[in-house]
Amino acid sequence: MRAVIDNTPIAMIKVSVYRDRNLMGKAYTNDEGRYTVELPKNELVTVRFDTHHSLTNAEEWHPSVVANVISDDDSPLDRYLLKSGHGAGPESAVDALSGYLFAAAWEDADYARTAASRLSRLKQTSKVLQEIQQTLQEHFNAQA
Repeated sequence: MRAVIDNTPIAMIKVSVYRDRNLMGKAYTNDEGRYTVELPKNELVTVRFDTHHSLTNAEEWHPSVVANVISDDDSPLDRYLLKSGHGAGPESAVDALSGYLFAAAWEDADYARTAASRLSRLKQTSKVLQEIQQTLQEHFNAQA
């Protein structure tokens, strides 16, 4: 399992696994972008890829969330993350916004500061996505 951009591994991406609202496990990607999280088999989980506000890469990447994953050792889950400040197609923008929506339910003021900064650099092409981005931006600004 890896976190990558342009097939280049990304180190120090926080990978968190949730079942319902409970954190089941977490790990950070290594220099090869690989990570391992030990989970019980056949659990329905959500996997979140994001930076951590205390790390040097805190503002470099937009988050990504994969919902409704069945935990199984035989199912690799690689993610291509969108670099902050880079253009995005609508699919990548929706993926990043979903990551921020997920984070809005869990995170605190420390996270909100970096989220607000990253969101301000997310380029949208759709009016609907711009409105969602603006609402999230206001949320994280208020939290920070």
